[in-house]
Amino acid sequence: MDSNNPWTENKPVENPGQSKSSSNLSTPALDRLANAADAYVNQEKWSRRWTNLLKLAVVLYITVSIVMLVGFFNGAKKPATGEGHVALVSIQGSIMPNSRTSANTINPLLREAFEARNSVAVVIHMNSPGGSPVQSALINDEITRLKALHNKPVYVVAEDLCASGCYYIAAAADQIFADKGSIIGSIGVRFDSFGFTELMDKLGVENRSMTAGEFKTFINPFGEEDPAAKQFFKDRVLERTHQQFIEVVQRGRGDRLSDDPLLFSGLVWLGDEAVELGLIDGLGDLGYVVRDIIGAKQVRHYEAQKGLMEHILGDLVSETALHISNHFIGLR
Repeated sequence: MDSNNPWTENKPVENPGQSKSSSNLSTPALDRLANAADAYVNQEKWSRRWTNLLKLAVVLYITVSIVMLVGFFNGAKKPATGEGHVALVSIQGSIMPNSRTSANTINPLLREAFEARNSVAVVIHMNSPGGSPVQSALINDEITRLKALHNKPVYVVAEDLCASGCYYIAAAADQIFADKGSIIGSIGVRFDSFGFTELMDKLGVENRSMTAGEFKTFINPFGEEDPAAKQFFKDRVLERTHQQFIEVVQRGRGDRLSDDPLLFSGLVWLGDEAVELGLIDGLGDLGYVVRDIIGAKQVRHYEAQKGLMEHILGDLVSETALHISNHFIGLR
């Protein structure tokens, strides 16, 4: 071989082992690349599967929710057929105007319950600390009117609490049942107020209320207490309202009431002692009354219509208020 030949002078000498070594080095890299590609493909497949399953779950959830809502709206007011049923109306929470426990809400439900062709009895399921005497009186009057008009028996089933305005309503029933631990009674009237005058003096705050009428601000918490106006309010408002309450209870319970002098004092009793005092007729829950007292098998709920968002989100404000109210009542 001519060493001066330019075509051969810079030509590298081929090493027989070099090609074999490069081939050996490239094989693991290719395997890793292939494995990574397979893993990526498998991951994409699983990702698509989970995405499809999630979409399917969402579609099923929405479908079931719509079916349940449609079923509720169509079935809640569907007339019962065949066997007679117990018409159930629920009163839960403080009895207040412009609420789910007001007369404007409850009385139409009572009318539906009494007018239902196959309702054999009306049961009012109650759990309330009371509330507005006017709303309670309006509901009591409507129960009394409907009971006479339709000649159907009315039962009240109380749970944890049936006090004050709640018992005002319950007195219209033919029979009242509760648990032995239920709190029953509080046949009285209250009006709460407060005064800040001493605190205002210490803080240097001056009351500048302006009125026309001598007693217009007799319950003003920022002014001095007026004993004459206070006595007038007690005699002409509180005492008269209390007497109306007593008359309603006496008319509803009749000879079943005991002659205990504390009966109308505003005190409360547990269910077992309330039976002895004649405030209720017996101990038992809703199932007991429907099954053993009325002798029915079917119960139909009569409830106020709720909007779509109320069904989805729930009546958050009312439920929160009820839980807070019951919490503080339990602390008293």
